[in-house]
Amino acid sequence: MTTFRPVVLARGHGISAQAVRNYERDGFLPPAERTAGGYRIYTEVHAAALSAFLALIPAYGRSTAGRIMAALTGGDLDGALTAIDHGHHRLLRDRETLTTVRRAVGHLTAEPVSDHRTRTVGELARRLRVTPATVRNWEAAGILGPARDPATGYRVYRAADVRDAELAHLLRRGGYPLEHIATVVRQVRTAGGTTTLARALDDWQRKLTAQGRAMLDAATRLSAYLDRLGLG
Repeated sequence: MTTFRPVVLARGHGISAQAVRNYERDGFLPPAERTAGGYRIYTEVHAAALSAFLALIPAYGRSTAGRIMAALTGGDLDGALTAIDHGHHRLLRDRETLTTVRRAVGHLTAEPVSDHRTRTVGELARRLRVTPATVRNWEAAGILGPARDPATGYRVYRAADVRDAELAHLLRRGGYPLEHIATVVRQVRTAGGTTTLARALDDWQRKLTAQGRAMLDAATRLSAYLDRLGLG
């Protein structure tokens, strides 16, 4: 079997020899054999493990990659696969969220608010076909922030508030919790409107695509490592 010194194994992956030793210490690589002089001896199994770990990082994040490799080092294949399943579930959820928000932004862009008059809570509720109590709940959750009429103290909803309410209504129908909707609405506000947010969503799409591709690469390398371990 081919053996490697730490520096040789590290150089082949563009990292330091100390990083390789740290990965072994943390359980991401199997324990290395030692020479009579105490020097580590790495094998093709360690090379496959290191390749798999480094591929898992862009796919699932360093923390999850570490848990997957540590589970395999401990012989817990099911634990490793469960961590992978959770990673795929998160990516799917992110894709669904992105699709929902993109549709909402497209809807709002296609039907801009043409007038700039203010609306009462009742008028806004009728526009969305919800109850005034629902609109007030959105305000309590931080989704809406209407101004107050200085004379009456009543809430007044401007064009931006209507946009935020329509976005909230669409996301709520999609089953998203209020705290999640509040985060999305804040992104619309801080991005300067739906056009800027649409560009941000394009960037998000590219990141999700890159992560999906990374998962495919990681699966290939992880499978090769499992073959080396004789697991499966």
